Amino acid sequence: MPKVLVSDPIDQVGLDILSQVAQVDVKTNLTADELIQTIPEYDALMIRSGTRVTKEVIEAGNQLKIIGRAGVGVDNVDVPAATRKGIIVVNSPEGNTIAAAEHALAMMLGMSRFIADANQSVKSGKWDRKSFTGVEVYKKTLGVVGLGKIGAHVATVAQAMGMKLLAYDPFISHERAEQLGCRLVDLDILFQEADYITLHLPKTPETANLLNAAAFAKMKPTTRIINCARGGIIDEAALVEALKAGTIAGAAIDVYANEPLEADSPLRAVGKELLLTPHLGASTEEAQINVAIDVAEQIRDVLLGLPARSAVNIPGLRPDLLEQLRPYLQLAETLGNLVAQLAGGRIESLNIRLQGELATNQSQPIVVAALKGLLSHALQERVNYVNASLEAKERGIHVVETRDATIRDYTGSLHLSVKGSLGEHSVAGALLGDSEIRITNVDEFPVNVPPNRHMLFTMHRDMPGIIGKIGSLLGSFNVNIASMQVGRKIVRGDAVMVLSIDDPLPDGILAEIIKVPGIRDAYTVTL
Repeated sequence: MPKVLVSDPIDQVGLDILSQVAQVDVKTNLTADELIQTIPEYDALMIRSGTRVTKEVIEAGNQLKIIGRAGVGVDNVDVPAATRKGIIVVNSPEGNTIAAAEHALAMMLGMSRFIADANQSVKSGKWDRKSFTGVEVYKKTLGVVGLGKIGAHVATVAQAMGMKLLAYDPFISHERAEQLGCRLVDLDILFQEADYITLHLPKTPETANLLNAAAFAKMKPTTRIINCARGGIIDEAALVEALKAGTIAGAAIDVYANEPLEADSPLRAVGKELLLTPHLGASTEEAQINVAIDVAEQIRDVLLGLPARSAVNIPGLRPDLLEQLRPYLQLAETLGNLVAQLAGGRIESLNIRLQGELATNQSQPIVVAALKGLLSHALQERVNYVNASLEAKERGIHVVETRDATIRDYTGSLHLSVKGSLGEHSVAGALLGDSEIRITNVDEFPVNVPPNRHMLFTMHRDMPGIIGKIGSLLGSFNVNIASMQVGRKIVRGDAVMVLSIDDPLPDGILAEIIKVPGIRDAYTVTL
């Protein structure tokens, strides 16, 4: 009989499901060394956030077939190490959807009627009604930033409460927004018109401090903010100043840039216009049961030889096939991530062309990897190899796959082109040797550069002085260039320049780059 190790507290219902097909051993609070010593005899590992599944743990798990995380994130699991070893990693991306949505709605209502402060006042012996005159949400405008599963549920309930709905999500089609009763608008319009703004998006370099002093200045003095998504999306210092100055009317916050919230955080000193809770979005009995059931069922199914429905790496491939395809999957995911950032905005279609020897490979995993890369910049951990196709379909992204067995410059290459709300872009790539990725084409301009963590792309006229001006400008901002290459078709025509840089560009420098004569456009990319 298979053996399952449960190394974090899991609801009994999950243990009961596992017990149907395996011997279940619950051993919590194991040290790293104890886990490494224990794991070799187990076929499956079920965890929550407390256990760190490192590369060393995975290497020691000679019998491991699956690692299940009862929750959304898998940041405590070395997913690449598990993938290389052919171990499936699963999570429960939807187990706390309702809990998080309901908490956001509860925070909105609690903030509007000063529930927490009124409760404390009565318990302290007072009967002060005048201090807690609230506002109604009926007929108010709710701006939903992020129309994923949680944001969509908030929108549905809010509409039933009589609220008008605005939404901002650059990866959602107008049709999908209309189905939810939302008018899709630009972020600035949402800031200007909304009475309530609720955040439901991951923290990325683009969303960090999305709500800052400049954003608050665009809002009405009656606007109220709800954040049950991720800490760091709101500039907390700017929020405190906006509340104290009366720039906005209130806020309800469940997540913070640093958790636990520091004892001396200025957020603690704000009065009744700010409602705080200690990251309770997923803390319901039902959510904890749901994630336990979801992950336990997936582990059970894998042990029975069935596929997992929420694998975050590559499900259903034998380790030998996985090892064979892994470099191409990484190529596809990298190119998808790159072209999504070049395109920006909402993606409407993706054309994937497999060329040369790549055209003879099993294509579906490569297509899925490209979609995962395309969506990962916006959705972060919410997109994986199982749900990438579904997420793309829900966002109205039309996918076309073509094959061309003709061998040109490379024995096998991959070409991705996208059409989006901001225009069209394309990229191509190939493998050098067995696994070295090269970007070989950007918007039909030939290049040959390895992907780098931080990159800068410029579209410009091929004219003397351009490279020197960009180099000098980056140097003036203390940005170090690791490599640079120019791709062009004709002398003094249009060209693309690709720079690998050591650090992210400082704020404001991209605008300065675009001002350089001859530069038509510039894009920063993080891979």
